[in-house]
Amino acid sequence: MKFSPSNSANTVTNFMGTAFLLAVLGGFLSDAYFTTYQIYLISAATQLLGLMILTVQAHLPSLNPPICTPTNRNISCEEVDSGKAAMLYAGLYTVALGVGGIKGSLAPHGAEQFDEHTPHGRKQRSAFFNYFVFCLACGALIAVTFVVWIEDNKGWQWGFGIATASILISIPIFVLGSNTYRIKIPIGSPITTIFKVLTAATYNVCTSRKSNAAIDDVSTTPSTAIEETPIQDLEFLNHALSPNTTETPPQYLHCTTKQVEEVKSVIKILPIFMSTIMLNCCLAQLSTFSVQQAATMNTVIGSLRVPPASLPVFPVLFIMVLAPVYNHIMLPYSRKLTNTETGITPLQRIGTGLVLSVVAMAVAGLVETKRKHVALKSGLIDSTEPLPVTFLWVALQYLFLGSADLFSLAGLMEFFFTEAPFSMRSLATSLSWASLAMGYYLSSVLVDLVNFVTGGFCETPWLYGANLNHYRLERFYWFMCVLSGLNFLHYLFWARRYGYKMLGEGNKKESDETNELSSPAEV
Repeated sequence: MKFSPSNSANTVTNFMGTAFLLAVLGGFLSDAYFTTYQIYLISAATQLLGLMILTVQAHLPSLNPPICTPTNRNISCEEVDSGKAAMLYAGLYTVALGVGGIKGSLAPHGAEQFDEHTPHGRKQRSAFFNYFVFCLACGALIAVTFVVWIEDNKGWQWGFGIATASILISIPIFVLGSNTYRIKIPIGSPITTIFKVLTAATYNVCTSRKSNAAIDDVSTTPSTAIEETPIQDLEFLNHALSPNTTETPPQYLHCTTKQVEEVKSVIKILPIFMSTIMLNCCLAQLSTFSVQQAATMNTVIGSLRVPPASLPVFPVLFIMVLAPVYNHIMLPYSRKLTNTETGITPLQRIGTGLVLSVVAMAVAGLVETKRKHVALKSGLIDSTEPLPVTFLWVALQYLFLGSADLFSLAGLMEFFFTEAPFSMRSLATSLSWASLAMGYYLSSVLVDLVNFVTGGFCETPWLYGANLNHYRLERFYWFMCVLSGLNFLHYLFWARRYGYKMLGEGNKKESDETNELSSPAEV
């Protein structure tokens, strides 16, 4: 569509961010009103519609901008007009809506198929999250190799057509397993429970004459069973249970101990969620500036010319290798070494991903410095000719970011699914994708913020213009590296203080009483 590099980067990150953020909507609907089974089918149909719109636009020349082949990197092509851009965005964000629903429902749907009350079932569920990321990598491998080659050599309409056919085929394949699926029946909005407890606690504190007596009454009242006593952390929320006021609170603010503890569980995982946003901001570089860097370099390997858009094949391949190695070698060894069921805890996996993201940004800064040096030395700063340096240098940062993605995403999904209340698991699991969304949005904000700030004291902003060789991209990467390091320290603060929820009879009772598992035909 002839967008500038920075505008293209922001368009991609905004689209990806929206798609991942809408996973929260898919998770919410799966917990509250529909099942994960139903949400997947609705979302797949929505994504199919969006891909059809993009396929039609790519196929018709009248819906595309004029052909432009500049010989100088400083010359910008005319961008697509508003009407054609509107069709592009309509297709993109319809796809985003479908992708969000699928991501918010498919992972929890798969995790629900395992019995969490047996060690074998929990190990299988942990392996499921690992291989879920592995399967995502398999799909990405096809996308960045075969589909990209088709788009470069046959046209974008063929690439979109393949994606359309793929999602169309996936729907009947998913339906084939309908009779064997275990499906959690929705019991109402988890958001309502969260706001109810927060509102009740605030109301009771504001109207109580003796706010400190509220917690004492809960533990000393003879009619209160021992197992109904709330845990003494986040004590402010305990006020939602037992007001000591002269006026009776509204009936709709009546809360049970179970509801209060569920909200506590959600609040305690939020700092971990917030700590992963910066990591996903780094991952956003995989589909933006890194691809544009590779486009300026020598992409020929032997007699094969590799499209720059296929550069993500490196982290994808590394994930495909690392996932089974982790599951079948590293994890069993760590279980024997630590004599624990988990071996490597989800928080340790997330922390490993954060460290790798710091290393990746440092490598990215060094590689960009080398690329700029070659461009300057060879006199190709303003030329459209490829630089005499292989694009495989950029692949180094991809390897570290790919490893970070595997450790963090699988760890996040397992952490949120196991630590969240049973009635909120789909919503909590979707936070993994919401973290990605906010990372992509943060990437767009950082690009604009860096341009705004540097534009005040530099002749041109760091990330502005049509020529990537005039960007100060290496400085931007070092800035990201520093932010990632500070973010890791922030994560350590919360991770060291987090206490895992124990799986015991109380949790089993909760799952048995709160939800029933059934087949789609019974829902």
